[in-house]
Amino acid sequence: MSRWPLTARGTGAALLAFACFVGAHAWALPELLYVSTLLTVVLAASIATLYFVRRTEKVRRSFDPDVAAAGDDVHVRLSVEIRSPLPSAQGQWKDALPDGIGGEAAGVFPETGSAVWTGSRAVVLDYTAHAQRRGIRQIGPVSVVSTDPFGFARRRHTIGRALPLTITPAIIDLGPLAEQPGEAGGSMHSATDELGQGSDNLVPRHYIPGDSMRRIHWRASAHRDELMVRQEEQETTPEATVVLDRGRARWDADAGRAPGTEPGFETAVSACVSAVARLVQEGYIVAVMDVDGAPLIDPIEGGDAAGVEQLAIDLASVTARREGSPDALVALFSGTSTGPLVYITGAMTEADAATLAPLAHHSSLPVILAVAPQAASLIHAAESGWRTARIAPGADLAAAWSTVVDRGARRVRV
Repeated sequence: MSRWPLTARGTGAALLAFACFVGAHAWALPELLYVSTLLTVVLAASIATLYFVRRTEKVRRSFDPDVAAAGDDVHVRLSVEIRSPLPSAQGQWKDALPDGIGGEAAGVFPETGSAVWTGSRAVVLDYTAHAQRRGIRQIGPVSVVSTDPFGFARRRHTIGRALPLTITPAIIDLGPLAEQPGEAGGSMHSATDELGQGSDNLVPRHYIPGDSMRRIHWRASAHRDELMVRQEEQETTPEATVVLDRGRARWDADAGRAPGTEPGFETAVSACVSAVARLVQEGYIVAVMDVDGAPLIDPIEGGDAAGVEQLAIDLASVTARREGSPDALVALFSGTSTGPLVYITGAMTEADAATLAPLAHHSSLPVILAVAPQAASLIHAAESGWRTARIAPGADLAAAWSTVVDRGARRVRV
């Protein structure tokens, strides 16, 4: 939009005023001078009404939904409140959309009447924006090009300020861990397995002086040749771990600059939250951590859908970082065991596979999802017990997941 304050009609009127002024002197016609003067006064008054008459404008912006996932559409609603003593003609409006959000955020701004008698008036504008990439994106402010009642002059001005929209990573619906209940080990499955077994699971332990003789487990005592007593097993909710390797060495440089800029890292973040969503649905308490074992969020309880939503919001602004080595992760799990362990990384090397090899024996379902691995690294990881798959940008994440969580033979998907 040009900064010239006159519209095409106003420019024509200005040229006509100038022509009448010249003609009045050339032909000695005072009537033309009157016309020139009248047009000049009208043009000056039109500009004055836009630039010098007090005008109050406020805007309220809302998003539906408030938080969007990458790839979703968002309905943006603007309520512009205008209070001016003079009416204004029809104009144009445009909302500023940042990189990472698409859509047609422009249209016709309706004419407004005088607020002397009617008070302020709210104009409702709306449009649909497309959330293209993850991140916290500032939408706005809205700019309005208004004209005077005669349509001679125009003014472009900005109303309100930008409002942030949180765009979370896309959550892909991944398939279940197993076909038969109980195979995966989650609490949802365990509850099915224990039907008809009673609430107490009895296991033998060594006799301690003071134990009741009625609790002696005679069969176990005869088998071990020492007194054993029955003990109620304390049932615990199974745990799972999802690791998002944010080490800068495994990603392109763009992954550490801003969210949503590096396709490979975006695939990994989406895989992370999608895997957590599936494990939580299976009934696991899921720990989400960085490659060095640092937690990215508090553990999410099994079945806690709100916890998964909060994780997606927290991951909306995550980027790669300089530090990061799986050595600390191996040390963290040394001497312990866990349920499913999903390790998500980028440019995985054979050295990384060798470092991660011991971890496979500490998990009931060790899974590696790599965005840009060396082919030999996945083979070596599979030989050490990992279930592996390559998840390049644009690949079918759900299909890769179904392959690696198959409870049958060990698989390598490249």
